Amino acid sequence: MSACTLCPRECHVDRSSGKKGFCGMDGTIYLARAALHMWEEPCISGTKGSGAVFFSGCGLRCCFCQNHDIAIGSRGLAVSVERLGEIFLELKEKGAANINLVTGAHYVPQIIKALNLARMQGMDIPVVYNSSGYEKLETLKLLEGYVDIYLPDFKYMEPDLAQKFSHAPDYVERAKAAIKEMVRQSGSCQFGEDGYIRRGTIVRHLILPGHTRNSRKVLRYLHETYGEEIYISIMNQYTPVREFGEFKELNRKVTKREYEKVLDAAVEMGIQNGFIQEGETASESFIPEFDYEGVEKNTP
Repeated sequence: MSACTLCPRECHVDRSSGKKGFCGMDGTIYLARAALHMWEEPCISGTKGSGAVFFSGCGLRCCFCQNHDIAIGSRGLAVSVERLGEIFLELKEKGAANINLVTGAHYVPQIIKALNLARMQGMDIPVVYNSSGYEKLETLKLLEGYVDIYLPDFKYMEPDLAQKFSHAPDYVERAKAAIKEMVRQSGSCQFGEDGYIRRGTIVRHLILPGHTRNSRKVLRYLHETYGEEIYISIMNQYTPVREFGEFKELNRKVTKREYEKVLDAAVEMGIQNGFIQEGETASESFIPEFDYEGVEKNTP
């Protein structure tokens, strides 16, 4: 981390000396929440809940981010590598179906050390890498053998949108390469008799209001490239988290008609392995409280 290049931003900041990179973080691990999370895909959360560890900071930082407070690094408590390993074990003890690493690309070296510590003490449940899709191949390759399930976003197939909303014109090429590597590592999706996923890649796509064309392009690329090797999660839960002056289309939720238009396209393409959202998902109730639950160690 002395000249950090863990994410595609490659800002070369010396995070080890306390300076903050593009992700908004220095070399210290900051967490906003570590708790059972019930709002992932059914094969990840199920009835047990996913052991979601929310890392502060992000290398992409989309303007519409649903987890805005932690993505910009304004919320989080510092923990050591040793404490992170303990948190993994505590989540297992609470009955978590898996350990869910949410936006941890800028902490991959520390995560690997913490996973090694936890495994030495009996942590044997699957590990999920929950990602924006904006990843660097070299960093992903470090995770081989540590991650069982990849859960990336594929936000854009239109580079102008990636630039407009995420200041990342290279998002499309980065996400394509990242997902290819994730599928190489995880292989085709495998499920246990209990319905929980054990290995594989589930690619999420969040539909943005007014941009169903981009969504259809994303789905077509994924299906033509991977067929039934992956699962695709088509999400309508976009929630405006603030008032946009420049991007007025982001000031509303996705309409029922927009969502159905994308779902109809998925059916026409022949997509079979996937997840859809029903009911009122575009609600702030689906955004967890970043109240540091499970981060601090409970002492008698």
